[in-house]
Amino acid sequence: MTLEEAIATQPQWGQIWLNVLFVGGFILPLALLIWKPSRIAGAVTVAVSLAAAGGVYWIYGQLGYVRLLGLPHVLLWTPLVIWLWRQRKRPDMPAWPRRILLAVCAVLAVSLAFDYTDTARYLLGERQPF
Repeated sequence: MTLEEAIATQPQWGQIWLNVLFVGGFILPLALLIWKPSRIAGAVTVAVSLAAAGGVYWIYGQLGYVRLLGLPHVLLWTPLVIWLWRQRKRPDMPAWPRRILLAVCAVLAVSLAFDYTDTARYLLGERQPF
């Protein structure tokens, strides 16, 4: 079973959340490429999100659909969210990129809440597949 097929077995709300996460982690950061002060933030966010997705696919290939799939997000998005939050406060940052950065940070932070919980549960012994 592929990761996409495993995700399709989850409740509808989980699938909807993954679409929101895709928008917040990949689509909105692309919009940051429009403004010069936010271009690096947009490019870094897309690159880190691609690396996190690669990590998720790799762990899925090794262990299956387990709670540890959140680990790449924890490791990569935690410093990213802190950095993006600081970028948002730059004095040269226009209003719309600030709003987009806030939305990206919010989406990633909600995801991280799930990811920290799932990763901790896995490390504490809850290793059965979803």
